[in-house]
Amino acid sequence: MKSLRLLGPLLAVALLQFGCSTVPETGRSQVVWISPAQEAQMGLAAFTQIKAEEKISQDPMANDRVSEVGRRIARSVGRDLPNAKWEFVVFESDELNAFALPGGKVGVYTGILKIAETDDELAAVMGHEIAHVTSRHSGERVTHQMIASGVALGSELVMEAQDVDPQKRAITRTVLGVGTTVGAILPFSRLHESEADSIGLRFAAGAGYDPRAAILFWERMQKANEGREKPPEFLSTHPSDETRIANLKQLAPQYLPLYRETKAKWDSGAMDQAPEAEKAIGAP
Repeated sequence: MKSLRLLGPLLAVALLQFGCSTVPETGRSQVVWISPAQEAQMGLAAFTQIKAEEKISQDPMANDRVSEVGRRIARSVGRDLPNAKWEFVVFESDELNAFALPGGKVGVYTGILKIAETDDELAAVMGHEIAHVTSRHSGERVTHQMIASGVALGSELVMEAQDVDPQKRAITRTVLGVGTTVGAILPFSRLHESEADSIGLRFAAGAGYDPRAAILFWERMQKANEGREKPPEFLSTHPSDETRIANLKQLAPQYLPLYRETKAKWDSGAMDQAPEAEKAIGAP
């Protein structure tokens, strides 16, 4: 029994050391147990499936708009993404959504293009989604689920070894499940969203798009979502619209110098003529 109790902590320490990495733009330490190559493979598989199941827009203006904004933000990332082959696809749907997957696969729904009235607003949306990828949030979420599953399995082994009665086992499972979700999984999800907002603004500004447009976009999204039932913030995967808008109002001004510098270069044509290494002026 003593060896069983010691095995869990020792294994956890070994796995944490093996899977530690850092988000380059923020310096935050994270634990990711899957490799960037594995993430890219999963992203490609998921994107291929989405393209097979969803209607792809044939609107040339929408496709050109998304591709151009995406192309500029991809340059602004300023560092190599393992196995990244950038692809920007517009899906014909009223869904107010966009996404990015490991490997540089980005999808934007026509519904959100109606909310993002300007390219600056669209850049805030796409920068946010691409920031999820550069920060390896999907791999981190998978790791968190693996850890949660391991904790649940460990508790089952302990209860089995101690011959805990079925009623107490059921209560323990419920408390552990709620505690893990509310105390760890959901807070990390909200952290990822706020981190992607911050990094995404820098990517957008580094591509020559006004970071203040993110505030206008989310104010418009807030109005679009009026009347829809939402859980309390502590039970949600995302910060509330009010929290997000307040954070963006604090973040946007610090990226204005980068935006003005880059916009001047794009407007003058200097970015199209610059060597590839010089184009990524959004790099840290």
